[in-house]
Amino acid sequence: MHQEAHLKQPSFLKDVIIGLSDGITVPFALTAGISGVGIGNTIIITAGIAEICAGAIAMGLGGYLAGKTEEDHYYNELSREYDEIKRLPEVEKQEVMEVFAHFGLSKETQEIVANELAKDDKQWVDFMMRYELGLEEPEKGRAAKSARNIALSYIAGGTIPLLGYVFTDSPGTGLRDSSVITILCLMLFGFFKSKLTGQNPWIGSLKTTAIGVIAAASAFGIAYWFNHK
Repeated sequence: MHQEAHLKQPSFLKDVIIGLSDGITVPFALTAGISGVGIGNTIIITAGIAEICAGAIAMGLGGYLAGKTEEDHYYNELSREYDEIKRLPEVEKQEVMEVFAHFGLSKETQEIVANELAKDDKQWVDFMMRYELGLEEPEKGRAAKSARNIALSYIAGGTIPLLGYVFTDSPGTGLRDSSVITILCLMLFGFFKSKLTGQNPWIGSLKTTAIGVIAAASAFGIAYWFNHK
């Protein structure tokens, strides 16, 4: 039997990718930048933890607001479509026919399908939402789930760059270990993210790693320059 390979939970995966991507990169750049100033590891770790907390809250709230906006938009359009099939049924039928015209169906077939759909308000509106407006019904509680998934992923990603400073005594050594750990994680993350989303995993791994390294190197360079100019 033929089985098609599709992602089972694309929304969950999207949230995790967003959270981990920023969670690894931003604290990595921050701690690298602070280490360029030459202060102790305790301050670097404290600043990193503070950033992770703030970042997780900000990213989580951003995910929640995005989910609520999507949900509100869908249900506003849903209510409008129900109103339009009651007030302007012939106009809505014509819109159904126009959709099927793009599929190459004959005029007679378009009319038959439009009339059949018009017998069931829910099916009619669902069809218009999907094929006229391109909207899919959002998952129940999607906004709260998105906030949780993104925030937890951000925290998980953000702890990775801090590990190098936790187990060392100096900023230089901490930056070295943090860089090794984080770069390896970025490579693995980029590889599997690209593999899951159907892209070239090796190219995806290089791109993800390059972004993190450039951000951290820039932060370190700027902090070092201001501290030694």
